[in-house]
Amino acid sequence: MTALDDGDRGRLDIHPTVLRKIVEHAADQVPGTLRHERRLAGIEVGDAGASARITTGSGDPAVVDVRLELTLQYPASVRSVVDAVRARVGDDLTRLAGHRVRTLSVTVSGLRGKPVATGPQ
Repeated sequence: MTALDDGDRGRLDIHPTVLRKIVEHAADQVPGTLRHERRLAGIEVGDAGASARITTGSGDPAVVDVRLELTLQYPASVRSVVDAVRARVGDDLTRLAGHRVRTLSVTVSGLRGKPVATGPQ
């Protein structure tokens, strides 16, 4: 029995939806990012975190272009949170999917204070 060389193993294609979910999850794990409520026709339908759009490119390793929208905690250093998000997204895409971030555009769509816990008084 002989070992297969790289050319005999085939390919692994990762769907852009999976890459998008990796990016969104990575961004949501960074301290300073917040989830926000989602509304449909004025009715709360849960909450959402980061929202990403992914465009895949070619190359070895494969590259992706990412457009990411975030809500951040206020007060916080927007620049330092976004820098941490960029690092986490790049690391997770490389580690989990073997893809390299070519471009990462971040839009901060909101700044919110931490939610106040309401409970029995």
